[in-house]
Amino acid sequence: MDAAKTIKELRESTGMSRKEFSEHTGIPVRTLEDWEAGRRTPPEYIPRLIAYKLKYEELVKGKEENLL
Repeated sequence: MDAAKTIKELRESTGMSRKEFSEHTGIPVRTLEDWEAGRRTPPEYIPRLIAYKLKYEELVKGKEENLL
């Protein structure tokens, strides 16, 4: 799977708009747009890093909910 498709799928899996995802990850909106459209290619570690961040947040959220 190419990086553009991976990043778009990761963003869509969160239900966030590009602007929201940009604010959440700290990646400029224009950069996300360019990556998703395939106009630019992110470094190969970026999709993995975003996926790791989202998975970590999901795990932390799950643990917090279990403690309540």
